Amino acid sequence: MSLTLYMHPLAAYCHKALIALYENDTPFHAHLVDLADNAQRAAFYALWPIGKFPVLSDHARGRLVPESSIIIEYLARHYPGPIALVPDDADDAREVRFRDRFYDLYVMEPTQKVITDRLRPQGDHDRYGVTLAREKLRAALDLIEHEFKRDDGKRPWAAGEHYSMADCAASPALFYANFVIPLEDNHPLTAAYLLRLMQRPSYARVLREAEPYLHMVPTEPVEA
Repeated sequence: MSLTLYMHPLAAYCHKALIALYENDTPFHAHLVDLADNAQRAAFYALWPIGKFPVLSDHARGRLVPESSIIIEYLARHYPGPIALVPDDADDAREVRFRDRFYDLYVMEPTQKVITDRLRPQGDHDRYGVTLAREKLRAALDLIEHEFKRDDGKRPWAAGEHYSMADCAASPALFYANFVIPLEDNHPLTAAYLLRLMQRPSYARVLREAEPYLHMVPTEPVEA
């Protein structure tokens, strides 16, 4: 098998890459890495010294491809399938890439800040950083909700009528954001969008595979 994805089932950006692989039934080997295991950690850092998931190894082409968005672009170019996650039209592709970046930077990034802070020892929390992250996340969710309202809730996917890389990014971003700011409370159209994403066979499969590990996500009482 040519492709190996180095990943962990809980990692949000691994979800994103896995969705793209499952959308087009792309054959690959999933190599689960436990960074708590010293030997596995050392081997992964030897492969990719930055130490961030996911990383795709293409043995046939002799390529190592890090970063989830770059992995999806790489798959679209070298292992295309029936679902075009990056449109051919330049303007449509730019819109997809913008929304991909939006969900990564303005939804997933602040969500990770809040959730990982819950793992810190008592007395070592970053209250100021978490407050800023919550504000950033709430602003992003408000904008997403506003855009769905503007389209009367009829836009099915992040960038319009067609499922794309932007939805691959939105899936884990909103799934984990819901642990921080419950979407049903003030963002009902965004909550409905998350439900559509979770019902998509590709992400439903990712979540089934992640289920044995989801208890590891810290779920302190959230603040609306």
